[in-house]
Amino acid sequence: MTKLGNPLRPHSWMGPVLAILCVVGMWTYLQRVLIGHQISYAEAHDRPRGNLSDLYPRWLGARELLLHKRNPYGADISREIQAGYYGRPLDASRASDPKDEQGFAYPIYAVFFLAPTIGLHFAMVQRSFFWILVLLTCVSVLFWLKILRWSAARSSQASLVLFTLGSLAILQGLKLQQISLLVAGLLSVAMLLFVRDHLVTAGILLGVTTIKPQLVLPLLCWLTLWTFADWRLRYRWVVSFLLTMAILCAGSEWLMPHWIPRFWQAVRDYQKYTANMSIMDSLIGTPVSWVLQVIALAAMVGACWRERGQPANSLAFAFMLSLVLAMTVLLLPSSSTYNQVLLIPALLLLVKDRHNIWRRSPATRVLFAVLAGLVCWPWISGVALAVLSFILPTNSVDRVWALPTWTLAPIPVAVGALMLVNYYQTTFDTPAASTRRRMLGDQPPAQEP
Repeated sequence: MTKLGNPLRPHSWMGPVLAILCVVGMWTYLQRVLIGHQISYAEAHDRPRGNLSDLYPRWLGARELLLHKRNPYGADISREIQAGYYGRPLDASRASDPKDEQGFAYPIYAVFFLAPTIGLHFAMVQRSFFWILVLLTCVSVLFWLKILRWSAARSSQASLVLFTLGSLAILQGLKLQQISLLVAGLLSVAMLLFVRDHLVTAGILLGVTTIKPQLVLPLLCWLTLWTFADWRLRYRWVVSFLLTMAILCAGSEWLMPHWIPRFWQAVRDYQKYTANMSIMDSLIGTPVSWVLQVIALAAMVGACWRERGQPANSLAFAFMLSLVLAMTVLLLPSSSTYNQVLLIPALLLLVKDRHNIWRRSPATRVLFAVLAGLVCWPWISGVALAVLSFILPTNSVDRVWALPTWTLAPIPVAVGALMLVNYYQTTFDTPAASTRRRMLGDQPPAQEP
C-alpha cells in the first residue's frame, strides 16, 4: 500500500498552497478571461446568452411533464428551453445562432430525481445543484483514494481535492451544472460499495447513473464480465440493478407511454445538431482515428478478460475500474471537456504509482512526462492569464484566452495510452501473475527487520 505523507518534501504545506493557487487562479481565469471572451464574442456576433445551465433543459422538461403532462421531447418544449438557456428561441436563419438545440435528450426517468425541485424557482435550484456538485466531486476524490487503497496524509488528500476542483474540465462542469459530474460522483459511491461488498446497494446506485447511459455503459459491460467469472458470489448487484431499471422503466412507461422510441429519436437528433464526435476523431480525423479506437478498445477488452477473476477488494479490480472509465472518455462519441471527470481515478492511480512508472521503461517515462505537461499546462497558463487580466488591457488578454484549453483534448489520449502501455508492458515483460501484483500494488509487504 502506497503512503504519501509529504507530497512536496520537505515542505508538506507547499502542496495545499499550490492547490489553492490553482483553484483561485483558474476560477479567476474562468470568470474574467474565458467567460469575458464569451460575453464579448456574443455581443459582437449577436449570439444569445441566457442562464446557460445544462440542468435547465432537464428541469424544465421535468416540470412540464409532471405538472402539465406535456411531452418533454417535443419541439415546443425545446423552444421554451432555448428561451431560458439562450435567452430566446434559436433562429435557423441566423448564422451566428448556436446549433445545439438543447433538447431533452435524457431517459424519462430522469424526471423522478428532479421532481422535488419543480416547484422552486430555477435560480434557487441552480445554486443548490452547483454546491451539490462541488461537494460530490470532493467526496468522489476521497472515495477513489479509498478504492485505490492510497492512505495519503490529510494534507495530500486536501491537495488532491483542491487540484481536482481547480482543473478546467471540472470548473467547466460546475459552471454549467453538468449532470456528468453528478453521475461521476454517484459512480464513486457505487464502486466503494462494490469494494466493501455492499453489492445490492451498489446495483441500485448504478441503475440511477443510467440517466446518462453513455457514460456508464462500458463500466456496466466490464462489471457484467467480472460477475460471470464468479456468478454465485457476485450476482447480487445484477439483480438489484435489473430491479431498479425495471422500476424506473415501468414508472416511465406509466408516466408517458411509448417513451423509449421518443427518447431514441431525441438522442439521434442530438447527435445531428451537436455534430458530436469522439476525441480521437476531433484530434486525428477519420478513418485513422477509427483504427486507433478499435485497437484501444481491443486492448481494453483484453485487459478486462485477463482480470475478470480479480476480487472486488483488490487493487487489480480498482485498476480495471480506472482503465475502463478512462477509455470511456476516449471512445465516447463526444469531446465535451466536462466528461473528463471520469479520468479522476486513472489520474489518481498514475500519481500514486508514479515512481514505479518512471522506473519501468523509457516508453512509460516519456508518456508520463507528456501527460504531466498536458495536465499542468492549463494551470500554468490559466493562472498567468488570471494575473495578467488585472494588469493588461482586456483586448490584449482576450487575444490569448484559449491558451489553457490547448491541451485539454489530448489529456484523455495520454491517460489511456499510459494506462494501457503500463499494463501490457509489465504483463509481458515478466511472469504475468507476479508482475500484475507488483504493478497494481498487490504484492505482500516486505518483512521489516
